[in-house]
Amino acid sequence: MSESFSSLRRNGLLLAAIALLAASLLAAIDYWARPRLEFNRAEALRAELGELVPANFHDQPLDQTVDRLQSEALGPGEQTLYRARLKDQVTAVLITAVAADGYNGAIRLLLAVSVDQKLLGVRVLEHRETPGLGDGIERRKNDWIDGFNGHSLVDPEAAGWAVRKDGGQFDQFTAATITPRAVVGAVKRALEYVEQHHQPLFLIESVQQAQSR
Repeated sequence: MSESFSSLRRNGLLLAAIALLAASLLAAIDYWARPRLEFNRAEALRAELGELVPANFHDQPLDQTVDRLQSEALGPGEQTLYRARLKDQVTAVLITAVAADGYNGAIRLLLAVSVDQKLLGVRVLEHRETPGLGDGIERRKNDWIDGFNGHSLVDPEAAGWAVRKDGGQFDQFTAATITPRAVVGAVKRALEYVEQHHQPLFLIESVQQAQSR
């Protein structure tokens, strides 16, 4: 009985040591890999920013001026604001927004809006929509997201800011209406936010205040 107990104890200690070693290795990998992952995310974001705002809109790095926003219109959580600047004038803003009503959860977006409140473009940063159905919102898989380019709150009018199934102007996907409906709604709400906060978003004084924080 005592030998069996000792054997069980040794095995238990061995398993605990293996588990501790595995946890330590995972922690070490995470510690060393995290900077690289953060760098990759930052590079991917810079690429998205540059893709949405034409080069003739800015003469400074797009991620140089960053501010934080929190508004029900932009979805749950804290959102990020970037400003495109040309000759010390804000020519466009890039804002993250969240569509909380996606089919499989939240859809995180990035929108670029010019000073005349027209959409320069929209991109999906994160989502968990169904592959082959809802993931058509990704530009690398479908050009659907480009359908927002050039539009504003007055083009189309309010009723047009919906998918065609709901009487609006924007296409839905075959067998997947919820995902595009969520994105269209989130884009419209973000444009409404820009309209309501146009002056502080585009004023150069706001940029200087953000840089001094």
